[in-house]
This record gives sequence, C-alpha cells and structure tokens, in this order.
Amino acid sequence: MFGTIRKHQTWLWAVIITITIISFVIFFSPASKVGNERSAGDFGSIDGKPITQTEYANAFREAQLRYLFSYGEWPSKGSQKAAFDEERETYQRLFIVRKLQDMNIEIDDTAVAQAAQNILLSFSRGKSVSLADFEKQVLAPNAREEDFERFLRHDLGIQQLVSVIGTSGKLTTSQEAQSLYERSHEELATEAVFFNGENYQASATNASPEMLGQFYTNQMSYYRIPDHVQVSYVKFDPSNFVAEVEQEMAKLTNMSAIVENIYQQRGTNYYHVQTADEAKQKIREDISHEIKLGTARKKANDFLAKLMEVDPPHPEDFAALAKTNGLTVSITEPFDEQMGPKEFDGGPNFGKAAFALTPTSDPFAGPLIGDNAVYVIAYNKQIPSTVPSFETLRERVATDFKRVQAAMMARQAGSDFAQRATNELAQGKTFTAICAEAKVKPVVVPPFSLSSTNRPAAVEEHISLDQYKQIAFTTPPGKVSGFNPTPEGGVVVYVERKLPVDQAKLQVELPIFLKRVRQQREQEAFGEWFRKEAEKSLRDTPLLKRQATPGQPQPR
Repeated sequence: MFGTIRKHQTWLWAVIITITIISFVIFFSPASKVGNERSAGDFGSIDGKPITQTEYANAFREAQLRYLFSYGEWPSKGSQKAAFDEERETYQRLFIVRKLQDMNIEIDDTAVAQAAQNILLSFSRGKSVSLADFEKQVLAPNAREEDFERFLRHDLGIQQLVSVIGTSGKLTTSQEAQSLYERSHEELATEAVFFNGENYQASATNASPEMLGQFYTNQMSYYRIPDHVQVSYVKFDPSNFVAEVEQEMAKLTNMSAIVENIYQQRGTNYYHVQTADEAKQKIREDISHEIKLGTARKKANDFLAKLMEVDPPHPEDFAALAKTNGLTVSITEPFDEQMGPKEFDGGPNFGKAAFALTPTSDPFAGPLIGDNAVYVIAYNKQIPSTVPSFETLRERVATDFKRVQAAMMARQAGSDFAQRATNELAQGKTFTAICAEAKVKPVVVPPFSLSSTNRPAAVEEHISLDQYKQIAFTTPPGKVSGFNPTPEGGVVVYVERKLPVDQAKLQVELPIFLKRVRQQREQEAFGEWFRKEAEKSLRDTPLLKRQATPGQPQPR
C-alpha cells in the first residue's frame, strides 16, 4: 500500500486532517492506566474469543497514534494526557477492530494512501516529506510504518462503520429538518426587569460588631486565600511568524477548494455573518491562525525538548537556555489554579500544569496553548493557602454583609413583582402599565432564538444568554416568568410574542441544516449502538471486570 504513496508524489495540499477521529464517550470510567505491559493471556476476551498479546499491542499503539493525531504529540509528553486513559482507549480499539472484521469492512490501498498523504502534509506544514522521514522524525520510537498503515486502515473503516450503523440518521426528511430549523430559529420578543442589590444598598442597615464577627465566622471558607503559585514563562507569539506562514499559505494551491469544503460543512451561521464571502474570509483567517499557532507550538516544543536534555532538570536552566536562544523570560503575578494568571489567557490547562510543577522532578511544562499564544513555563514559587484575620478584613466584611443584605432585599422585591405581574396580566393590564405602577424599568431585549449566539449587553450584564433563553422559552407568550435569582439579585422576564421565521433565509440555509442534522443523528445512532455492543462484548475484559467490582486490585 505505501508503495502507492511513494509512487504518487502529487501531494494533496490539505491543512486539516481529513480523517475523522471518533471520540467514543461511553460507559467506561477512566479507572487506570495499565499500558502495554500485561503478560500473555491476561487480556480477557471479546464475545468469548480471547484477545491475543499481538492484538492488544497493536491496539495499544493505535490508541497512542490516535492521541498523536489529535494533539500533535505522544501521550508521554501530552498536556492532555490527564484526560486520556490508554487502557480504555486500547480496549475500545480492540472492540471496534473486531467489529470491522466481523462485518467484512475493508479499505482499498488508494484511500489509505491518500489519508496518509494528508497526515504527512499536516505535520510538515504542506511540504513534501517521505514516509521514511515521517517514520524517523514522528513515529519512532513509539510506532512503525506498519502501525501507521494499520491505524489509517482501521480509522477509515470506522468511518464506514459509522455510516452503516448510523443509516437511520440519514433518513431524516426535509420536512423534519424544516420543523427542527423553525423550532431552533423561531425568535421571541421579550422584556426583562432586573432587580439589582446595588439599588437597595441605601436601605440596608449597618451591622453591629457581633453580627460582623458572626458573619465572618460563617463565611470563613469564602475569605480563605487559596494556594497560589508563580511561574516563569516564555511566550511564543504567533504574530512573530507571519512571514513564514504567508509563504506556507501561498504554497496551498488548492486553498479555494479547502475553504469551500469547510464552508459547506459550517455555513454562515457558524461565523455569525450574512454572506458566503464573509464566512469564507473567516475560514481563511482561521486557517492562517491555526498555521501560525502550529508554528508557535513547534518552536515551543523545540525549546522544551532542549530543556529536557539536561538530567536532572533544574528551574535555573530555564532562564539560561532562554537567554541563549534570544527569548524573554517573564514571571507571572501569584495566581490560583482555578483563575490562572491575570496577565494573559494561558488556556484551560495552564493552571493545572502550573500547580503540578515541582522544583526537582518536574520543573517545566508545555507547550500550553492559550487564546493567542503558546507558552512554556517553569517552576518559580509556591504560596500556601491562608485565612486572613477578622481584624485585617473588617472593612471588607462590613461591605460584604451589607451587599448580601441588599441582595436579599432585591430578591424579595423581585419575587413580589413577579406575583403582582402574573395577577395583573390575568386581569387584562399591559406589562408596560404594570411596570409603571410598580415603578420598575423594563429592558427591551433584542429578539433571539434558541440558536442565537449574539449576547445582548442588557442581558449579559446580569445573566448569561443560556440562562435567559431557559427562562424565556419555558414561559408562554403573553405571560411573565417567575422570579429567577442571580448573584446580584434576580430577573423577571415577560414574553410578549413569538416572531415568524424568515422564510427566505430558511430556504437558503435548510440544505446545510439538513446535512448537519443527518450527520448528528448518524453519530447518535452509532454512539448508542457502540455503548450497548461494547458493554456486552467487553464484559470479560479486565477493564469491565474492575468496574463491576470497584476497589478490587488491578490485574497485571
């Protein structure tokens, strides 16, 4: 098969890996990481047929390759490794490969060769690279050429299996899709009355010293300062690589085809724009950003690899190597694990990675991908949790006491208004008149639907759009909702009416919407089948046996 790759050097310029990497979210719990060290005969069986050592080893390497092609690095180095259970992934792979064999699903060599080309190109940023170089630079020492081929063949087979098992999803009719479209795009005209504790501060009473002391004692966990850390970091800014990225973009001779393919999958709604040209421009910008981010990540990987060459590693090596490479080292302000650094958005894994650092065994971490940059970090300082004394917090405690009291008053006022509005609407009064008599000011919220993502400022200042949707779409037109508390007070929503769906827009967007619905239902049908069949087929494996008997020692 790979002879086909070597013969055909007309490379496919693809930025995005076209192979569908299916993530199975099933009944397995991430119980243990057994790895690839079981002895022969200790792998269990699938549908009564024993799992051989070779089968397990092959599936294990395919699971690792799946991680590699999802995150761009091996699990042993992965910033996402905490969410990756190698044993669970291996048994999932074993199960699905057996099903491919049972159903005689085979993939021709040409399709596998094309898929391989796409992956080679994605790792080499569009440059021609030989399979031998790819094996040496990327796969070794964790996998070989035959593992790569087998992985691709099975992944393409999985796509066919999804198509077969999920056939029912393809039967969704245009009428069903139109009904779903109308339901998700039907807009509501609403008004909201927000009750804010700040408006009741003047009415809140000052607390006595005894009351403040009791309040502080009751809320001591709130005043605790959590553990903090400081880290040194080097920032790899994608904007520094514009010139080389533009060169790579210029080499993508079929960029228009790539953009068109992505547009057909996403449509204009994905980018919240009006025209196809605007959406395609956004796609080009996304591709450019991903290439720049990928380049920054590669630079960060190279820097981290040099750091790890020193054994044992030391935090002071960080600044020394950065200076040698002309990189600037900065130090964050102290931050806790949940909030992360104040200076920048380091991404969802930054806090966890920073708190896992130690000055001896694990002083470095990365690459950590933020919204606009990639970071490599080093241990700097740990600051233990403390609870400030009441005396040092007296003024803050007094302010908090008054704020809590004002919020409670706001909630009572909101609850009273909701009951009054409900009664008076039933008597025929208008919502405007009810608000005027109650001396509250309603806010007119721009029309929105269940699919809307634009966040009206008048709403987002007080409550999330999803929460507001939940309230509005569970309130009948012409009615007022109950009182809904928020941290600052609460809100009452009046649903004036439903607005008709734009039929011209529906006709334009329905074909793409129908395609998405069918794909979603296809995946749902396959997922349901997978959960049921895997639970039955894998019941005689160590993985499911441990789940059936929690707390039992893990077989080795």
